Formats: sequence, structure tokens, C-alpha cells
Amino acid sequence: MTETTQETQDRATATPTTAREADPFPVKGMDAVVFAVGNAKQAAHYYSTAFGMKLVAYAGPENGTRETASYVLTNGSARFVFTSVIRPATDHGRFLADHVTAHGDGVVDLAIEVPDARAAYAYAVEHGATGLTEPHELKDEHGVVVLAAIATYGKTRHTLVERGAYTGPYLPGYAAASPMVEPPAKRTFQAIDHCVGNVELGKMNEWVAFYNKVMGFTNMKEFVGDDIATEYSALMSKVVADGTLKVKFPINEPAIAKKKSQIDEYLEFYGSAGVQHIALATNDIVASVKAMRAAGVQFLDTPDSYYDTLGDWAGETRVPVETLREQKILVDRDEDGYLLQIFTKPVQDRPTVFFEMIERHGSMGFGKGNFKALFEAIEREQEKRGNL
Repeated sequence: MTETTQETQDRATATPTTAREADPFPVKGMDAVVFAVGNAKQAAHYYSTAFGMKLVAYAGPENGTRETASYVLTNGSARFVFTSVIRPATDHGRFLADHVTAHGDGVVDLAIEVPDARAAYAYAVEHGATGLTEPHELKDEHGVVVLAAIATYGKTRHTLVERGAYTGPYLPGYAAASPMVEPPAKRTFQAIDHCVGNVELGKMNEWVAFYNKVMGFTNMKEFVGDDIATEYSALMSKVVADGTLKVKFPINEPAIAKKKSQIDEYLEFYGSAGVQHIALATNDIVASVKAMRAAGVQFLDTPDSYYDTLGDWAGETRVPVETLREQKILVDRDEDGYLLQIFTKPVQDRPTVFFEMIERHGSMGFGKGNFKALFEAIEREQEKRGNL
């Protein structure tokens, strides 16, 4: 049945009934965090054993992918993909190989699941995004996936993934894979909470405006001036998020201070703007940290003095203060509730990418009350490396 002109006009001017209908760039959530690494097999084993993730899919020479090897690991809704180059033969392979040479192991893609990849790509490009890959379909016996990609800060991209008509383990070209090690009975985390980008001095507002304009994201939080500063170093940060707060991207830039900030150190060793850390949401941070420590994950230390007055300003939490002290877990409270958080040390030899574990109880903040303690902990590590 053909729609009349009046019906078309009525539909176009109708009041949206949901936030998603009103959103010019609707998203369903994070699809995957994609890493370029020197040895994907070893990286996959590390994240399986140390982070409790489960290998679910693989693409490599054994199933027709001659140039690269990729391992897909999941935990709840969180998905990581680790790719290394076997023999570069295309522009993509050479890009990945060059990326690892220049930056070390790092994130090349913050892939976002969208309900309509073609519409999302068209909107983004129309509003100023640099298109990297036009929308196209990939098919196999499990169905169809539509992919497109746009550029963001540094050499990072956002692949836009439409997978509503797909039932395979990841993407066409990937085969289901058995776990490398038996996953723990209890998940160490359930989802990706947020992904933090570090950009050059003076570039933060530029990239915040990019997300505002290109993806319709709104400004969620802002930390400037003394919010994130110690005696020696400082940075500024703004957080952008989609309308449903399923995708949250804090953007950091260095601030002028006495010594080199953690952002300066990252930019120096990574060689460009890029993803600094990924926050993983857990519903039992104590159990997660204990399991990860036992598997060899190193976390930043927090002085005992932090916990001496913690109850005075943070109030009661579900975890006793002595347990928090023992595991070096931080607490922050705002008008909506509280959160528990802890940060790993860098997970590769370069002082670049690290992870955060976060357990939220109402608070949608990012640990503002912990910034000074966290930064002092990072500065102690920088000093050990000779980079402060």
C-alpha cells in the first residue's frame, strides 16, 4: 500500500514516543573493543586467564583469513577482539602492522552497535565525520551484518555495527571457538561501562564538539581546574554519552602543571591520541579484584591513610572499610549514590592502556572524589618509570 503525501508529512512531524525515536543517532550499546596487538594468541590467553574472559570466535588462516589472526572474547555483554598481522598484504593489514609498531598494543576500534548502520553512517558523514568504510553487508549461514566506519581521535575508529539479523558468534568470516581455559564460575565483570580517550593539549573541546555534532551525544560530566590536579600534574576531562547512557566516552587532555601528567606520558609513549583505559562494570568488585590479583593482574596501590577518614565523607557501603583497605578499592559518593572502583597498572610494557573495575550503586559519576588519590598513585608509578 502506497503512503499518501499527507501520511508522510504526519509521520515526519509526529512527536517521538521514545527517547530512541527522538535520538538523531540511536545506539544499542558498545559492540566491541578491538585491539591491534603483536601476538593475538598470547593476548587472548592473558585476557582469558587474568580477566576471566571466554574465547568464543576466531578468524585466521585455518578458516580462510590469510593476513591476520583474530580472537573474540566475551564476558557478559562485553566483547574484546584481539587481532595481529601474520603477513600484511592489504592496506588494512599494513595499517594494523604499522599501528603496533608505532603505538604498541592498543585499541584501534571502539565499535558501536546501532539499529541502522546505513542511517547512522549517513548522519555522521553529513554532520562532519570522516568516513572510512561505507556501509556494506557481510553474509554467511548465520545471517547478515551491515558495517560502516568513521574516524575519531588519533588512529581510532568507530565501526557501526548492525547485527539484528545475525545469529553467529561474532561476524561472517569468524568461526565459533572453544575457550582457551575454563572460564570462572562467577564472571569478573558484566559489561563495558565507559571508554576513555586521551587527546592532545587544546583538543578536548574539539572532540567533545565532534561527538555532539556527529553522533548527537550530550555532555554528561565536566572536570576542569582543581577537579583533577595534584601538586605536580593536572588534566581536564569532559564526558560525552548517548541519550540512553549506554555508550559513555570521557575525553581527557593534559593541563599545564609542574611536571608531566599521566596524559602527557600516555601521548609520549603511545605516539598519538588514543584510548587510555576501558572501565568494566562488575556487581562484586571485591570478588573480581581477588580473582584477578590471583591470576597476576597488578592494580594501583592506595595508601592506608586514604581509608582512615573514608567513612567520614563516603558513608557506609556494602563493603566494610577494612575489606576496601585490604583490596585497595576506592569509593566515591554523589547525590545519586556511590561507586566502588580500582585501576590496573598498564597491561603492556608501554605505560599506555590500562583498565578500571567499577561497581555502581546509583552513582553515574566517574570517581571525582578519588581523582587526587588516583593521580598520586599514578604519579608514584610514573616516578618509578622515570617519567614524572
